[in-house]
Amino acid sequence: MASLALSVRIDPNSGFCFGVIYAIQMAEDLLDEQGYLYCLGDIVHNDEEVQRLEARGLRIICHERLAELRDEAVLIRAHGEPPATYQMALANNLTLIDASCPVVLKLQNRIKASFDRKDKIYIYGKHGHAEVVGLLGQTGGEAVVFENLDELLRHELPENITLYSQTTKSTDSFYNIKNELQTRGHQVNANDTICRQVSNRDKDLRRFATQYDQILFVSGTKSSNGRVLYQVCKATNPQTHFVSNVDEIQREWFAPGQSVGICGATSTPMWLMEQVRDRLLSF
Repeated sequence: MASLALSVRIDPNSGFCFGVIYAIQMAEDLLDEQGYLYCLGDIVHNDEEVQRLEARGLRIICHERLAELRDEAVLIRAHGEPPATYQMALANNLTLIDASCPVVLKLQNRIKASFDRKDKIYIYGKHGHAEVVGLLGQTGGEAVVFENLDELLRHELPENITLYSQTTKSTDSFYNIKNELQTRGHQVNANDTICRQVSNRDKDLRRFATQYDQILFVSGTKSSNGRVLYQVCKATNPQTHFVSNVDEIQREWFAPGQSVGICGATSTPMWLMEQVRDRLLSF
């Protein structure tokens, strides 16, 4: 079969955000030391990376399993956890290795302070997302979580609204929500707690996606950040393909001599994007 002679480049701005790098580095150091480590929930929303770490001794557990554990060390991933998790750890003599992202911890503290002031708190985020569960826990479950403006407007809204956001949401959407509430006569105390390392990727990816004939967006299917960024790429360059691993790449997508850009989510490991590059170069 004749070579397709593709020219391939990986986006230098793609791959793990610093919060994920920190959590994985911590996990790897502990696995080297003790050979196994419990982690509460997937350490990152990428199955390939989770499998790599599980092969080294990482044991992913759920909250039900956590309740049964005694006298062990457990890693808290970058998404953070609600206060109830820390209370359970104390009761069960568990050592928590806290790899919560500093941006998430700062947000948790701000929401807790707001709640203590009796603010009416609304959180723009995804229901059930690990980070959002941790944020909601700061308010004893009293804050209102909403995924979009339509859902927010279905609530009976007070005159004064304190607005927060999951750290990985779009800044444009957050400010559109704030402006719409103000237009409707609400006093809005908007706390922009969105991580710029994540939100700035929109603009970076748009620039990147315009430069190539084809784009391969590499991400785990569980990553909400991945779904958002894939749509950004697809809107910019319709010749964008979503893949979770190298086996999903199809040779017939490409014509000889095409340029291909590879990019990914904040939960996509660089080694996986490099595998994708190597597969393309083998065509």
